[in-house]
Amino acid sequence: MSAASGRRGRAWAIIGGIVLVVGFVAIIVASTISQSPGQAEPTHTDTAGASSSPTPTPGTVVDPTASAHGWAPEPVTTDADAYIRAALEAASTFDTQKSTRDQWLSYLDSWFTPDTRYQEPDRADRMKAAQLELRQGVVLPRDDWDSLAAENGRVVAVSASEVTHVPVSGDASGDMRIGTTDVTLTFTRSDASGNESSYDEHARVSVQVLCGDGSLPTPDTPQTAGDCKVVRYFTEPMEP
Repeated sequence: MSAASGRRGRAWAIIGGIVLVVGFVAIIVASTISQSPGQAEPTHTDTAGASSSPTPTPGTVVDPTASAHGWAPEPVTTDADAYIRAALEAASTFDTQKSTRDQWLSYLDSWFTPDTRYQEPDRADRMKAAQLELRQGVVLPRDDWDSLAAENGRVVAVSASEVTHVPVSGDASGDMRIGTTDVTLTFTRSDASGNESSYDEHARVSVQVLCGDGSLPTPDTPQTAGDCKVVRYFTEPMEP
């Protein structure tokens, strides 16, 4: 087996085989995110006096500079399926020559909003746990990033199937969704002469989003409360 082929499929498609990651995430998530949200007090939003916000122009994104860094832009939308596709593509789209891994992960952090199923004092900790899960069990590991960077590599992920949905337990608002879709990841590498070669990998992946009044927009952007945001990425696909 060649060195190139041995490196393939090290993003979404190898998640289930990373024993160290699974063990670590199991410890963190079991004590935080996986705790039953049924203990949380119901969240009620009074919209009687709320002022209407202008509808964003189609194609509006949170950070217009994202593409220049090699990242997938976050859309400003209340369309859950469109946002689910974008969020899943963003978790595997990057260019090692345009940003560092830490910069990319910090950008992905800005997609998150707290899980409103839990009581207010617990929400910040649970969001941090979800972001840790992203780092430890979802995105390309650091060693593989470094290997790809040594060959001026980049990855572009594209949603390749319809979005399927799984109910979110404990969500009294009805504004949360877990969406799953197939994603095609195109890896591009360069050899010592600068000649590029590309290959595809395929993964089935899931994300939980909140599209409702409880979502917190990214400050100083076109987003407003109610626009879709990420609650959690999953290490395995969530099927109906």
